[in-house]
Amino acid sequence: MSMFASTYMLMMMTIDRYIAVCHPLRTLQQPTQHAYIMIGATWIISSLLSVPQIFIFSLKEIEQYTGIIDCWADFRYPWGAKAYITWTTISLFAVPVGILVVCYSLICCEICKNLKGKIQTSRHRQVMPSRVSSIQTISRAKIRTVKMTFVIVISYIICWTPFFSVQMWSVWDENAPNDGKNYGVYLNIIVVYLFCCSITLLFT
Repeated sequence: MSMFASTYMLMMMTIDRYIAVCHPLRTLQQPTQHAYIMIGATWIISSLLSVPQIFIFSLKEIEQYTGIIDCWADFRYPWGAKAYITWTTISLFAVPVGILVVCYSLICCEICKNLKGKIQTSRHRQVMPSRVSSIQTISRAKIRTVKMTFVIVISYIICWTPFFSVQMWSVWDENAPNDGKNYGVYLNIIVVYLFCCSITLLFT
């Protein structure tokens, strides 16, 4: 449940930020109730989406007579693993990433339009130099916002892409390594992942 809760809480925070920037009048109408509804919806959706885990995973002895117990998935049908991993990839990765990208793109567009409108208004009114300096401050704030939103979206995608890529690869490709012998493939994935993380840290 923690995977769904953290993912959908980030998604709800993004939607809330989008409403606050692009539709500010809506946030003035019962803001406390609005926040409770979004938080409650997050936990309800996370609880419902995590219900299948109860029936799929269970504690099992890895090898007989060893006493080593671990949590393993048990699929009754051959297509069970493929359906389950595809479903988790869509619900935990594809849908949240799509919403994050759309919301933050609209937020950046709104900030750019707002800045452009203020600059045009100041030019027509022949504002004082102090007013011009405030416009430069808005411009710097816009740049910080764009960088922040870019880092949030890219970091989320980078952190989840290796995991879901390998999971989807393992169930959809019959030739995918599943016996742990092909260490070179996994090493390359880890190297690419760490490289992407280092690039993301540069933007922060």
